[in-house]
Amino acid sequence: MRLASRVMLAGAALAIVALVAVQYERVVERNVALSHALSATRADISSLKLKERKQRRLIERLSDPHGAIPEIHDRLHVVAPHEELIYLKSATPAPQSKSGERR
Repeated sequence: MRLASRVMLAGAALAIVALVAVQYERVVERNVALSHALSATRADISSLKLKERKQRRLIERLSDPHGAIPEIHDRLHVVAPHEELIYLKSATPAPQSKSGERR
């Protein structure tokens, strides 16, 4: 009788420990997933804040006539009096001769 009650008590304790372990595993798994989601959200927030700062600077620059006029000229390719546009093209590299060839 004593042995049977001890075995049943040990089995019940083992079952309780197993249930707690399963629940703890689920909690840890969910915390890890939420942690990844939180870090991704923080990265998105920081990139959006950077984009917002850039857009605010652009709005401020274009709100001022001294900043808007050069931008308009650049986009429309127009010049003010006594100004000139200069277009630069990258030079194509000269073909390389092989070391054993003579011309």
